[in-house]
Amino acid sequence: MPTETELKLELTAEAAETLAASGLLGEPAATRALRSVYFDTADTRLKTAGFSLRIRTSGNDRIQTVKAGGPAGALFARDEWEMPVAGETPVIDYLTPLRTEFAIGADDLKPQFSVEVIRRIWNVTEGETVIEVALDEGLVIAGERRTPLCELELELKGGSVQGLFVLMRRIADIVPVRIGVRSKAERGYGLREELRPALKSEPMRLDRSMSAASSFQAIAEACFRHFRLNEDIFLQNRNAEALHQARVALRRLRSALSLYRAMLPDAQPLKDELKWLANTLGDARNIDVLLAEEKEGELHDRLEAARGEAYGRVDEALRSSRARSLALDFNAWLRCGDYLSLPETEEIRSTPAAEFALQALDRKRRKLKKAGRALAEVDDAQRHEARKAAKKLRYAAEFFGPLFAGKRAQKRYRKFVDRMENLQDRLGLLNDMVMAPHVFEALGLADAAGPRNAIDEDAKARLIRDGQRTLDKLIDTKRFWRE
Repeated sequence: MPTETELKLELTAEAAETLAASGLLGEPAATRALRSVYFDTADTRLKTAGFSLRIRTSGNDRIQTVKAGGPAGALFARDEWEMPVAGETPVIDYLTPLRTEFAIGADDLKPQFSVEVIRRIWNVTEGETVIEVALDEGLVIAGERRTPLCELELELKGGSVQGLFVLMRRIADIVPVRIGVRSKAERGYGLREELRPALKSEPMRLDRSMSAASSFQAIAEACFRHFRLNEDIFLQNRNAEALHQARVALRRLRSALSLYRAMLPDAQPLKDELKWLANTLGDARNIDVLLAEEKEGELHDRLEAARGEAYGRVDEALRSSRARSLALDFNAWLRCGDYLSLPETEEIRSTPAAEFALQALDRKRRKLKKAGRALAEVDDAQRHEARKAAKKLRYAAEFFGPLFAGKRAQKRYRKFVDRMENLQDRLGLLNDMVMAPHVFEALGLADAAGPRNAIDEDAKARLIRDGQRTLDKLIDTKRFWRE
């Protein structure tokens, strides 16, 4: 069972031609017309389990490919099974996991969508690394729906994965590219489904065989994927919920970097850049929060105008070379960074993921307990620290939940996360109330805001009492990570 290790880059058709003409890759070794038909059961069991099955036709040749790995943990490496087939009907035997995993036969599988591309292939050597570069241009087709496709796939054929990122940077010096996080199968399934305004984070895929280092990579990849999916949606239609989810993804990623900070002494430059991007999104999100509570009128119109300007700044930031470089640098660092070989962090890197999680969750819980001991007796800044501590504990719980898969642990986990969500809701409402006057003032709308620019002290006191009760109840909840 080979594992495919590849890096996917998205670019425009114009950029693709510029790259091909640049001479960086040389002359194509081959140019092929490919048509791939993807199959699944009527209830899409393969997709749900993170598998895809296609039959690709090129000339008179047909190759059946099964891929596995799941979307949240498969940005770079996926297991795959390939075999030649005679026709356009899938072959389900014991050479792939489909028969044993799903108890299905060929009759259970129907075509779902197709991908038709012209593929140009180059074989590139970077030092001792051999890379196959495939440029695909064409269409993804599902019934009457279709969408254009233009992407580069850098597949490692031999040598070190670092060579993929060296070549990636050379390509990025010539044309703008973005890290791709969606497979062709995902694009096809997306065409068949109703368009969603935003995408929430996917369940984390961790297991107890992982080390602390590999668990961090899985978590960071999932957070980056969450961001990129919503970034694309926002850039297409400036959707408020996509903006919110992109911001949440960045918060989760920054929280993961904080959670593993002892293992990541070289991460500060990336942290600084992620903070810049998160703050840019945060400024726009603050206006969305105010608009949600404002009916039609002068203030509403002025907030709409301010949001338009803030969305413009977000759009400009996301399309900037700075943001593209951040994404490329982050992914190169994640897979090849110095943190993976520093002698002083070897012990923590090799710590079993479950052991690391136990210590991290205990630490975050203690911090929340201390910060939230007496919310009514501290100032807004200290209550804000309690809110941040709660958020970090929730993210840690969601990251590490799969490592504690026992029936009792999962029952405790669901209860713990439910109470975490309740606490965040209450502390979030309190934070919105406290922040509103500051946002109005920053926007130059303090006079127009009228009563909304003043804090209702009675309502604030009620929220503080509710928050304290919810926090105390959470602290009393049995820890799912401890027996």
